[in-house]
Parts: sequence; structure tokens; C-alpha cells
Amino acid sequence: MLKKLVLIMLGLALGLSACGTSQPKEEALTKIRLPLGYIANIQFAPLYAAVEKGFFKDTGMEIEFDYSFETDGVKLVGAGELPFAVVSGEQVLLARAQGIPVTYVAAWYQQYPISVVSKSELGIVTPQDLKGKRIGLPGLFGANYVGLQALLFSTGLKQSDVNLEEIGFNQVELFATGKQDVVVGYAANEPIQLKAQGFDISELRVADYVQLASNGILASEKVIAEDPELVKSFVGAFIKGLQYTIEHPDEVYELSAKHIPNHADLDKTVQKQILATSMEMWKAERLGYSDPQAWKNMQNVLLEMGLIPEKMDLSKAFTNEFVP
Repeated sequence: MLKKLVLIMLGLALGLSACGTSQPKEEALTKIRLPLGYIANIQFAPLYAAVEKGFFKDTGMEIEFDYSFETDGVKLVGAGELPFAVVSGEQVLLARAQGIPVTYVAAWYQQYPISVVSKSELGIVTPQDLKGKRIGLPGLFGANYVGLQALLFSTGLKQSDVNLEEIGFNQVELFATGKQDVVVGYAANEPIQLKAQGFDISELRVADYVQLASNGILASEKVIAEDPELVKSFVGAFIKGLQYTIEHPDEVYELSAKHIPNHADLDKTVQKQILATSMEMWKAERLGYSDPQAWKNMQNVLLEMGLIPEKMDLSKAFTNEFVP
């Protein structure tokens, strides 16, 4: 009887001990707001994949996408208010020329994604053919403007050799209605939409004539110095999303629906072509790698445009330190 009682008491003690043991709690995720500088779009598929497949979560991060055009991601990152932003290469050099302490930590696009689109009947098949033409572009700023200038410079032309017209982000509409015969846009957007509408077009891709530092991930010098592991984790998760998208485009196209409000209403054939064209510009032997020559070329273009006063130390403008 005594032996039985001892066993019962021992069992109760073990049970109470187990109940009193605190179970390990899931650590809170670090919330990161990421400015993208554009509306929700299938071109952001690698980021959507990184979220939906848990690549960011696995490294302790929860990502909130900021699609607002008004958000100046470069300044917010430089001021230390945000750790990262998606930006184009020229923005990095323009910011550093103003003393903003930011560094490009991973290349997304290996090819500068800007194209000049024209009606085929105009016979514009080389950059030289743009001389004297009226060209519509969103404005005298950003990747469209820089890409066009690089294309002109590659063949010895200057801005004064063409007539630029600021038309906002209405390239497709104005081209389709005959109000613009030549427009500048993203290679994975405007040309594809216009072809889908049945227009016979010619396309000059900037990347076919000059290699420039393109869209990628920006970080502040502050976060790189104080929390390099966060930068490494973010870049690693992003690269996983990029790789997964390239390997599983159909799956990622479907899972992106959660992030694109009007996904079901969009032309699936056109959207998949946009994704396929984008992927061709992302691919590289080493995903995320920044080509030093592309940065030198970008600096030269900005110098010729008069947008930066002098050459700078490019080793501070970009790094491959965090690229796996």
C-alpha cells in the first residue's frame, strides 16, 4: 500500500512539474516596411514569393509593402527611419552625391529595364534614328529619363537632339490613342501591353546598348554598421524568393494574387509575359551580384547629364558583401 502511494505521489509531482514548465514562446517578428515605388504588380513576384514561402519569416522578419509613390524610400533609409527600400541604381548615386549615407546591397535586375517604344512605320531600329523625334516619358527624372539619356549617349546623341515631352505615367494610353508615336517605359510593361492590344511596334532596349546599375535593394550605412546580420538575412531571404520565382514561375504567379488587388481581372497571358520578360532581366550566374562596370557606366551617364558634380568612391555606393 505504501509503495503504491509513493508511486501515485511521484506521478502527481511529475505531472505538476510538467504543467509548471513554461513552453518556449515564438519570438516576435521584426516588422519592416519596404517602399517599392510602384503599385502592386507581378513584377514584384520575388518579394511576394519570399513572403508567401516563409523566407522572410524564417529569418525573423515580417514585411509590409509600401506602394505609395509619395514615399521617398531613399531619404527614409538614409535617415535611418527605414532599413531597406527597392530603388534603381541612379537613385543611389544621386543620393550619395547629396551626402545621404546609403549603400546598394543586392542587385535585383541585371539588365537596365528601360525601353524606347515606337510605331514600326517610323523605322526607328537604332538609337541614331531617334534624332529629331518627339519622345514621351513620365518626366525628366527617374529610370525612364536616365535610361533614355544613356541610350542617346551610347550613340553620340544629346538631349538637345530630340524633343522630350513629359506625359506622366500614361505611355500606353497616349500611344494607343495616337497622341504619342514614341514613348519610354519599362521593357516588361509598356511594350508587352501595346503588343497585346495589337500594335506593331519597334523596341530599343537600353540594356542592348549599355550596362547600367539597375533596380535592387538599398540599405543605410547605419544599419550595415550596427546590424549586418539583419542585412544579410534580408538579402538572403530576398535572393531565395528570386531564385524560387525563376524556378517556379507558374506557382509564384498564382500566390502573388494575394498581394495584387485586381489580379483576377487582369489578362493572364499578358501578366505571365510581363513576369517572363522580367525574369530574363533578373537572371545571373550569381543572383544579387552587382557588376562594378555597370556602376562605372551609371556614374559616367549621370556625369554627362550633369546630375552629379564629380566622380565618387563607388566602393561605398554598392557592396556584394551580403550576396550569398
